[in-house]
Amino acid sequence: MKDLVQIWNRVGSRRYSNVNPGDRELGDLSHNRLKKSDINTFEVNFAECEGLNNKFNDDLDFNGRKDAIINRLFERRRKGQVGRQPKCLFILLMLGFFALAAGGFILFLHPYDFLFKQKVVLQDGGEIFEMWRKPEVDLYCRVFLFNITNAEEYMAGIDDKIKVKEVGPYVYKEALEHEVQSFNENGTLSAIPRHPLTWVEELSEGHKEDDILFLPHIALLSIANVVAPQGFMTRFGLNNLISITNSKPLAKMTAREFMMGYKSELMTLGNTFMPGWIYFDKLGLIDRMYDFNGDYETIYTGENDVTKSGLIDTYKGSTDLPQWDGKHCSNVQNASDGTKFKGALGQNETILFFRKSLCRAAPLIPVKEGTKSGLRAYMYTFPEKMLDNGKYHEENKCFCRFGKCLPDGLIDVTDCYYGFPIALSYPHFYKGEDILFSKVEGLTPNQEDHETRFWIQPESGLPLDVSSKFQINMALDDISSIKNAERFSNMYLPLLWFDIRMYKLTPSLEERFKLYLNILPVFETASMYILFATGAGLILLTVYILTFKIMFKTFDQKKKQRNIVIGTDMWVEKEVKGRKNKDTIYAPCEIPLDDTESDNSDPQFDPERRPSLLKTHSDRIKELSHKLSDKMYDSVGSMRDMVRDEITHVKNIFNDRKNSLINESNANDAYKSDSGEDEKFGYAAVGQTDSEDDCKYLEVLDDGSEFDNEHTSNDRTDRSKHLKELDSGTDELLHISD
Repeated sequence: MKDLVQIWNRVGSRRYSNVNPGDRELGDLSHNRLKKSDINTFEVNFAECEGLNNKFNDDLDFNGRKDAIINRLFERRRKGQVGRQPKCLFILLMLGFFALAAGGFILFLHPYDFLFKQKVVLQDGGEIFEMWRKPEVDLYCRVFLFNITNAEEYMAGIDDKIKVKEVGPYVYKEALEHEVQSFNENGTLSAIPRHPLTWVEELSEGHKEDDILFLPHIALLSIANVVAPQGFMTRFGLNNLISITNSKPLAKMTAREFMMGYKSELMTLGNTFMPGWIYFDKLGLIDRMYDFNGDYETIYTGENDVTKSGLIDTYKGSTDLPQWDGKHCSNVQNASDGTKFKGALGQNETILFFRKSLCRAAPLIPVKEGTKSGLRAYMYTFPEKMLDNGKYHEENKCFCRFGKCLPDGLIDVTDCYYGFPIALSYPHFYKGEDILFSKVEGLTPNQEDHETRFWIQPESGLPLDVSSKFQINMALDDISSIKNAERFSNMYLPLLWFDIRMYKLTPSLEERFKLYLNILPVFETASMYILFATGAGLILLTVYILTFKIMFKTFDQKKKQRNIVIGTDMWVEKEVKGRKNKDTIYAPCEIPLDDTESDNSDPQFDPERRPSLLKTHSDRIKELSHKLSDKMYDSVGSMRDMVRDEITHVKNIFNDRKNSLINESNANDAYKSDSGEDEKFGYAAVGQTDSEDDCKYLEVLDDGSEFDNEHTSNDRTDRSKHLKELDSGTDELLHISD
């Protein structure tokens, strides 16, 4: 095949020195016929078709074509069109890398965490700071009183047990507020807590503050418990005072008086003679429980550790409560007052809850996970045996006041209630020892109504649903030596229980925290994956277009759509698909077929018969070899006639060299154009001599120059050598054809 190509190039690429420049272009196009429909395309792309006779072998070798493939990106475009593909590919590539960089930025730097930190840190004027300073929540204190239904019978000695009946709720709204004093350099702020209460009748379920009930006389029983261990003279003085004032341990009073304070002669005397102990002239349990006079605390802002934002650093200047010995019982550092808990909570992490009414920092443990107000949350409650006083947990012995331990289920908070014998428990002595029920009837503890529950959003520490329940009791010692109080000796007398209740977030808070805690984290994660996917997709798309659409695909299509024509002056390639596809910006290289190749039955002119894209390389090679064989058989005879006629023609040239031009009529007979339409497009006519002669000749014109003998002799010598090469080439062609 290589020898055949070399021979045919020598034959087909002959030039005559005396041929006009315009005729040389004619020679390059000999043996071809211009189609009328292809003229315009041919004119536009003629410059691209030069040199194609040497490209066939190069096209078969991709390594040799790599420079051309790359330069294909910058080839001349169709007339009137602008090629933008390389610029678009560069933009796509840059966008892909930008998307990957943005995804990496989100992956490694976590902008949501930065935004979350800025929001959660308590700083003056900040959004979360304002929510903490004055929470926009509906917080209620629901109070249930224990009305004594057999007061007279018990005081008369008829009944051995006090019978109580729960009455309530009596609901007050708590306007929680932190009065900020200053921001400290150690990442804390100083504040005074405020908890003013407002009566809410519509939530009290028909109960009123002026309901008349039989309730314990707290002042009498408390003073009796304090004086009973004292000397005779002290007890004698108190007994005389009780007789004068006719004080009874059970008395009728309104619900408000019991909760918010009532006048008592004993309290007045105590305030007069013992101002260091009793500095108030009336006593009410809820009133004393919400007495925050003199209280101050420092709170972590979250500047140093965002998870501690809103937690207590010190209470009244100390990390420990003075009434307890031992860090386990006295510590309040890192506890929450219920406004905001520790952030980034683990699934099994314990947190601390502190209220002045509890007199301690109570641990909370997670028990289950759920959803509240549309946010993910953990439910926390007090651990089992939290109110143990050392019976089950040795470390809890620090809750025993002066070494005296109360039964399991009670905690002695006397020092937090002005020295009154007050003990805390769960409502209705829930989870308490049986001894607590020994002198009281009417208590019905159950988990659903009396268990404390905190629903907390773990990432932010935001409380979503709060129900903190405790009961206030009197833990009386032996007071049999005090008049009218003998029957209350060694009794655990329930007074009331309260529920600090927040049902849900307000709609405005709920929407804001859904945005911060639900939408933004998902948006960040989704954005990261979308950016990674988009970046990778854009880069892969760019590589795909560059590789298969511009390089390999164009290269393969050109090879599949190339027509090899034997019997012409050069190897001609024709890109039919590129010419028919008007969308491409690259102008295909098109050369009209000769009369032997103008048959439209060729599969490349018929889309229905065009070779399939799935055709293998070997199939295309076979197809090409069959086509070459057919052409060789048809062309051998024509080549011999062409050689013979060429010899005759050369002789005529040398015999009549004085003539400048060949007779026009003879020239027309020898070189008659197949089509008269060629001349109007500016091309020299190309034709056949007659029906028997299929060979095509270049018109040889004498430019008028004189040939000398020496030039003629040399020219004849060159011509003879060339004829010998033609004869040997013809023999080789015949041999190859056979």
